[in-house]
Amino acid sequence: MARRALPTTAAAFTAAAALLLTGCGGGDKSPSDDIKGADTGSGSPSASASTSQASGVKRPEIKLPSEFQLTFEDWTSSDAVEQAVLNDTKDQLRAGYAAITANEPDGGEALGFYDTASGLSQDRQWIKTYTSKNLTVFGKLPVYDPKPTLLGDKKTRAAVSYCTDESKAYTRQRKTKEVQGNPTGTNPKVFYTVTLTKNADGVWQNVSTRGKRGGC
Repeated sequence: MARRALPTTAAAFTAAAALLLTGCGGGDKSPSDDIKGADTGSGSPSASASTSQASGVKRPEIKLPSEFQLTFEDWTSSDAVEQAVLNDTKDQLRAGYAAITANEPDGGEALGFYDTASGLSQDRQWIKTYTSKNLTVFGKLPVYDPKPTLLGDKKTRAAVSYCTDESKAYTRQRKTKEVQGNPTGTNPKVFYTVTLTKNADGVWQNVSTRGKRGGC
């Protein structure tokens, strides 16, 4: 149930991403064998906003259904800039899954807020691997072991690596209600590297995402 591993689009981030990828191994993802990350919901659809974000910027509301519990473990840093990077990385991930659960193949407003043009193009391909088959996601998806890295003297570029555990995450066909998880023998843990750039409003936007299955 993990997100599809697509090639990075920003050459400036390639070296940093390659260094981060040494932490885990893995493989490509499809709707039946990969899910990406998230925040816990309860009862009715929930909304949340991150702290330590760019002041004065109105951020879009992100709603996830209670049946899909995205939990972020230890997504904190004593460095204020790193914390801002982690917050926006987390909300970008939540926005992607919100688009899947809402059946929005174009990603919706929130994903457009947290993605650059290239990042949005990549994420739309990922989302459509679900929406084109009328699939949604449910279950539990822990997102853990985040490692932010600031790039360049101006600290306007960054990379974040993290892991997900898909052991209790599933897809469901909206019409037939057929449920699928990872095939037997598939490693449920996926290692991701996200590259980001800080826009004029101080929002850290996703440029690209790479994923490898296993080894987290």
